[in-house]
Amino acid sequence: MLIDTYGRVATDLRVSLTDRCNLRCTYCMPEEGLQWLAKPDLLTDDEIVRLVRIAVTRLGITEVRFTGGEPLLRPGLVSLVERCAALRPRPRISLTTNGIGLARTAQALADAGLDRVNVSLDTLRPDVFQRLTRRKRHQDVLDGLAAARAAGLTPVKVNTVLMPGLNDDEAPDLLAWALDQGYELRFIEQMPLDAQHGWRRDGMITASDILASLSTRFALTPEDAGERGAAPAERWLVDGGPGRVGVIASVTRPFCGACDRTRLTADGQIRNCLFAREETDLRAALRSGATDEELAGRWERAMRGKKAGSGLDDPAFLQPQRPMSAIGG
Repeated sequence: MLIDTYGRVATDLRVSLTDRCNLRCTYCMPEEGLQWLAKPDLLTDDEIVRLVRIAVTRLGITEVRFTGGEPLLRPGLVSLVERCAALRPRPRISLTTNGIGLARTAQALADAGLDRVNVSLDTLRPDVFQRLTRRKRHQDVLDGLAAARAAGLTPVKVNTVLMPGLNDDEAPDLLAWALDQGYELRFIEQMPLDAQHGWRRDGMITASDILASLSTRFALTPEDAGERGAAPAERWLVDGGPGRVGVIASVTRPFCGACDRTRLTADGQIRNCLFAREETDLRAALRSGATDEELAGRWERAMRGKKAGSGLDDPAFLQPQRPMSAIGG
């Protein structure tokens, strides 16, 4: 069991499959990209499956989320999903993606055992999408969302970050569109995960800002607190339901006390928090012949060192040492 000294139990594993991405979102990385991890530094498919198996069979993991970078860029992704879905007990498997290429792969992923997807989309306007991502791929994301819905990868969740002066006026329109399409929209406060360190706490769009904007068009009723559990999103019924909208307020309303996550980076490091300063190297141990028991023990020790909070509620918070693309969202 992955339990920390505060009594929190990790049952949700986030696995970053690559640090590469085919977008260049302004809040994530510079236009020229980053220095990518060398292929030998990345975990192989067999290594990923072995570590997921250890997590599921020995450490109590019940949810596995594949992330990136952009996980659809990982060769063999469908096979990875299929192999992890064959584990017993079977974990629930999801994917966080920018949606580029999802139209081509959604059905194959569903057939392999993927349960659902989260797709990042910050705007309904193609020109704003290009400014935010530095790519002309807006329609590809819309097509990917539709393909995921058709393949039964539901609930299809849409993750949106609002940026001042770019898309901060779109919250009501995005929610109306998501309700019409049958997607579950979740707004995420911008976090200090950009490689260029451009994040400013006093310039971000907060959860309160988002809710105030939505309330100009919709009646929002807070969902019963007991239904949230360890989920990061606070949710509201929209106009009495059944439609819902979520807000992940990582900065202004931290939810660390209920956190149930552990993270495996693309190069085989365990992070007990997205904003952790320390990592535990499983790749070196794995490649030097460590047994499953030894790897599980390292993982357990890594999680015992988890801090009470992320530090994001501290105005003096310093930037993380690694950008989001290397860690996995």
